[in-house]
Amino acid sequence: MAAAVADFAVTFEPLGETTLLIRFGSRIDVQINAHVQEATAILRSARLPGVVDLVPAYASVALIYAPAAWADGDGMPWQNLADAVGSVFSAPPRHADVDGALVHIPVCYDGENAPDLDRVARIAGLDRAEVIALHTAPDYIVAMLGFAPGFPYLLGLDAALHAPRRMDPRLRVPRGSVAIGGEQTGIYPRELPGGWQLVGRTPLVLFDPWRATPCLLAAGDRVRFHAIAQHAFDVLEKDRSA
Repeated sequence: MAAAVADFAVTFEPLGETTLLIRFGSRIDVQINAHVQEATAILRSARLPGVVDLVPAYASVALIYAPAAWADGDGMPWQNLADAVGSVFSAPPRHADVDGALVHIPVCYDGENAPDLDRVARIAGLDRAEVIALHTAPDYIVAMLGFAPGFPYLLGLDAALHAPRRMDPRLRVPRGSVAIGGEQTGIYPRELPGGWQLVGRTPLVLFDPWRATPCLLAAGDRVRFHAIAQHAFDVLEKDRSA
């Protein structure tokens, strides 16, 4: 079944009895993800009955719903909901807010905070300062959260910094580690195993289940890194722990 949002073809398919998957493509792409974020904002604004949650990913949105709310009609509940989503996309609410927040992330690129920075520099044919300058230059887009609660997959990494994942993944990556994996950069929200190249570390807490909003970042937000010295990192880390 097909529809369109912002002149971009999408398809619908059921995932079990309570999830409708809306696909915009099958690859990691900034433009495709922009349509995902647009569609998510439109659907949040539309407030369709029975919709419990919206989960955007790289190239799709999972719409979790109560089947009973869409049981009336000739089709299956997912088909009835898909028809309604298609209608929303054809005439989206005017007040849908597509723009995410701009979040500034301090990062220490020094010493043990950046154990793979020299490796990335060698791969790129650059020195450490040039890698840091390129990594802090763009505004990244949070394409999706995944892997662990609060882990942001960020699009917008300069092509010069693309680096393969490590052949020997670490069993313990420190909380707040800023890393590069292939064409993306991301931040480990807590101590986890991982195989990305660690190029820095932030003292910010990306996920706290006791906060009103547990995740610091959300899909569609923009992230801007800025470099800080070890002393500044230590001060922020101490303030966080106080």
